[in-house]
Amino acid sequence: MSPVNTGPAAVIVLAAGAGTRMKSRTPKILHEIGGRSLVGHALHTARSVNPKQLALVVRHERDLVASHLNELDPSALIVDQDDLPGTGRAVEVALEALDSTAPLTGTVVVTYGDVPLLTGDLLSELISVHESEGNAVTVLTAVLDDATGYGRILRDVDGTVAGIREHKDASDAELGIKEVNSGIYAFDAAVLRDSLRHITTDNAQGEKYLTDVLGLARAAGGRVAAVVTSDRWQVEGANDRVQLSALGAEHNRRVVEAWMRAGVTVVDPATTWIDSTVMLEEDVRLLPNTQLHGDTHVARDAVVGPDTTLTDVTVGEGATVIRTHGSGAVLGAGSKVGPFTYLRPGTVLGETGKIGAFYETKNVTIGRGSKLSHLGYAGDAEIGEDTNIGCGNITANYDGEKKHRTVIGSGVRTGSNTVFVAPVEVGDGAYTGAGAVVRQNVPAGALALSLAKQRNAEGWVTANRPGSVSAKLAEAAAHFEDSSETPASTEEGKQP
Repeated sequence: MSPVNTGPAAVIVLAAGAGTRMKSRTPKILHEIGGRSLVGHALHTARSVNPKQLALVVRHERDLVASHLNELDPSALIVDQDDLPGTGRAVEVALEALDSTAPLTGTVVVTYGDVPLLTGDLLSELISVHESEGNAVTVLTAVLDDATGYGRILRDVDGTVAGIREHKDASDAELGIKEVNSGIYAFDAAVLRDSLRHITTDNAQGEKYLTDVLGLARAAGGRVAAVVTSDRWQVEGANDRVQLSALGAEHNRRVVEAWMRAGVTVVDPATTWIDSTVMLEEDVRLLPNTQLHGDTHVARDAVVGPDTTLTDVTVGEGATVIRTHGSGAVLGAGSKVGPFTYLRPGTVLGETGKIGAFYETKNVTIGRGSKLSHLGYAGDAEIGEDTNIGCGNITANYDGEKKHRTVIGSGVRTGSNTVFVAPVEVGDGAYTGAGAVVRQNVPAGALALSLAKQRNAEGWVTANRPGSVSAKLAEAAAHFEDSSETPASTEEGKQP
């Protein structure tokens, strides 16, 4: 049988606000936590309830926001809010756009682009309660110790929701209410459509309030109810950088805790940051000050950290990555990287291979068991299996205009401070001497040397740096050598 879409008729995400308190050229909903923009989190949650249609209402920095949304979810409908302010008007223009093909029937969910910790489970609960009770409107609420700025939930004696009073319109008695409106709703489409036609802007803000739908629905005989969450973070929005930071920290705490419960060891959760998009397998071990971003994937038994940041990096089973900054790299099973290593995009390290201390790599493929142990650079190169690259080796890949490639075979042994001047190839089993500058191809099994006879200019320091510490030490050493060459005398002062 074909799968049946059992989700709501539509989810509408309101993302039109300017977010002026962020004090940023970047629209509020494009600020990020946990590897996703705020609106990216909202889209992820909206899609998780399997809606038949998804619409996002935009206005501030419209083109920039729309471009981002198209990258995240090309099938989502982008709707422009007009000059009439208010959440009621934002939902109205979205509903008109969704109705353009055929009027919606069923449940319409409204949520926001700046509520990143809202989960699909809670949204599904809201939809389930709404539909099972046959409500006209169901609102998601939370009880807060400090309800400043939030709309208050007004209830009848039977517990049903009588209405919502916006903070600026609330009386002193109403301001004492702790149960607040999250702004997240499930509506019956027909009730929502009819109520929006009758909403006015007769309020302190001069806006078309979506909250007014509740009173109109009740007046028409509909039932209005609430789903109360004890998890306030799921309804928290980010209006400034302080709130953004708090949401980011809480999001990370939840992500790290979830991975620990899934079998990952995190030695210091307080200093470990893991994006929403990262994948970890059982028995991974993360050491302090580790940050994993983007599409990073760490296989089981791998150890990452301490002091390591990886973005879009694949770490193979049993690999170790220590004090490393890397992006766009693939590290094979059992490989070892670090400490103080810089992995740039295009780095591919084979199984049991090694990239050691103070090494930088870029666009290089390193074969199984090969080692680049310390103090070097490998870029635009291909290195075979079981090759040992000596200390201080570099591939000189850039001639000032173009990048060139170095190919080093398997079983190669290179001496310290070898320079490969690309384009150049080194055959299997070849060697290079210390300090070699390889400008020509090296045949398999050959030894490449760059030799020049050493010449010592004796007395140079004394002649050219008179009075210096070096000159004085050189003179003392020369005097000592001269003294040691004088034959020792006998007690009688005669030569033996």
